[in-house]
Formats: sequence, structure tokens, C-alpha cells
Amino acid sequence: MIKEISTEALRSMKGSEGLVIQGCGGDLNEWVDGINDLLSKAGILPDGEKFTDVSHFSHDGVTCLLFKFSDNLKQLDVGRLAMWRLQTYEAFCGTWLSDYVPNRLGGFLSPSGAERKKPDCELIGQDGNIFNLVGIAARTLSRCGMSDEAKEMSSRVFASGNYDNALCIIGEYVNIVGSDESSDEDFDEALDPMTM
Repeated sequence: MIKEISTEALRSMKGSEGLVIQGCGGDLNEWVDGINDLLSKAGILPDGEKFTDVSHFSHDGVTCLLFKFSDNLKQLDVGRLAMWRLQTYEAFCGTWLSDYVPNRLGGFLSPSGAERKKPDCELIGQDGNIFNLVGIAARTLSRCGMSDEAKEMSSRVFASGNYDNALCIIGEYVNIVGSDESSDEDFDEALDPMTM
């Protein structure tokens, strides 16, 4: 059975790996059977093994399938699969999950956002230009030893395409504060989208 998975769930799969096939139209079960058959014929899935942990998701209007590597695939020939993926890229746009998430979805999330301590960042009262705000937040994260989070945040902000969403993303990584703990009214004025 093919499960539906959200792109946010994909972003939480750091450390997992799988094959992503992009642009799947029509009956998804036929796609799964066809890919398994092709991989068996290529000697990548020997002895009747097949991908059973398969999920589907949509991103940018494209339906994709994730063939997740799991423990039941004991004889999966990853080297041959890598070559097959390259040779069939024009037909299937195949890529690894570990490449797809950073390049298409803005990167993997930390294992638990609740466990990650967010540093305070003085953004209230600053020039509300999004590039300025991202720069301040990224420097704050880097000073706190969170350089990976700074890169991830910046990537997500610039992929968001929306000022309000960008501010929400920054708020996921830092506690937005002012030097004098200004009121929410001051915060709204400081981050006026018209200053972009």
C-alpha cells in the first residue's frame, strides 16, 4: 500500500535514505510495480525482493514517489542503483532523498524543534528589510554554534517567497526580541513589509 507523506514529514527524515522518482502520473501502483520490475531485471533487487515501503507526495504541482531504503531490502545493490538512477534520469528524474530535501524543500529539520534552544535575537527596532533580518538572525545563530541552522534558516527564508512566511521561519530559529522588550505594536511597526 502506498502511503501519502507530507513534505514536512520528509524534512523530518534526516538520516533516512531512499530513491525519489519525480513526475509520476496515473496509477501510482503501476509505477511502483514497474519500478520494482525494472530494478529486478537490472539485478538491483535480486531474489524476488522489492520495495514495499513506498510513499507518495506532491511538490510544486509534481507527484513524486519515495522508495525508502528499509531493513527488509537485505540484498539491495546500492552501487547498481546509483548507476541505474543516472542512466534513467531523463525518464524518471530519480534522485536521492538526501539530495531532494536540501535542494527542493529547504533542508532537513532538526530531530526535535522543542529540544533545540533558540537564542534571543534583537530584531525589533531593526531595519525590516528581509535581507537585513536574515543576516542578523544568521549571525546570532552562528555565534551560538548553530551554523548549520543558520544556513538552513537562510535557505528556507529565501525559498518561502512571502515576507510573512519568512518572518515565521526566522521565528522558528531565534526568539525575536528588542533591546528594551518592546510591545507587539512596536514589533509590527519595526517589521513593516513596506521596508523590504
